[in-house]
Amino acid sequence: FEKLCSISLSHINVYACLVCGKYFQGRGLKSHAYIHSVQLSHHVFLNLHTLKFYCLPDNYEIIDSSLEDITYVLKPTFTAQHIAHLDKQAKLSRAYDGTTYLPGIVGLNNIKANDYANAVLQALSNVPPLRNYFLEEENYRRIQRPPGDIMFLLVQRFGELMRKLWNPRNFKAHVSPHEMLQAVVLCSKKNFQITKQGDGVEFLSWFLNALHAALGGTKRKKKSELGGGSGGPSGAAVPLLSPCCP
Repeated sequence: FEKLCSISLSHINVYACLVCGKYFQGRGLKSHAYIHSVQLSHHVFLNLHTLKFYCLPDNYEIIDSSLEDITYVLKPTFTAQHIAHLDKQAKLSRAYDGTTYLPGIVGLNNIKANDYANAVLQALSNVPPLRNYFLEEENYRRIQRPPGDIMFLLVQRFGELMRKLWNPRNFKAHVSPHEMLQAVVLCSKKNFQITKQGDGVEFLSWFLNALHAALGGTKRKKKSELGGGSGGPSGAAVPLLSPCCP
């Protein structure tokens, strides 16, 4: 889910309780995470930004290599070599719950009425040039955006979703698109919502144009990675669409 405290609704310094899965702000004395650990005897927390583990209320860092599986699920990474071989290997992966799945061919949770968006996102996740560009975060990490611009959030969330869909070490054979859809609601000014059915074709058109603009493309002169331009800082271009697709 969206990384915000379940009590204060703040995005700052958020920790996940690894016993119940709820998010709480802070870990200091009288913080929400600290109080939760004392009241319910839940003691292991993960900082969702630094990806470090802590024991509360004693407040010491836990260093254990066995926890690396958790941080990888939260933030999967892909090397250029791994990406290059995605379509050459059809190897099934085994999820933590024992089910088998093919990376990239996994379900997206229906939260409420978001199936129209799920269908589009799953289709886009299997367009190789687009997928490969977003799997490697370095392609767009350093793109400069104006202060206060929220549209680049779509780029970040779409990249995160791509990496989770193609993760060969998932805990389950399905992925939650909650953070991606929250960004869609915000950036579309609620034209596309989770709670109300939308049109898939309209969503596809808006989403691709929004990504194109967020990556630095314009309607006439400048092309982005979605418009077959010269590429981002890494030179990785995605010759997928003309600027301002229909």
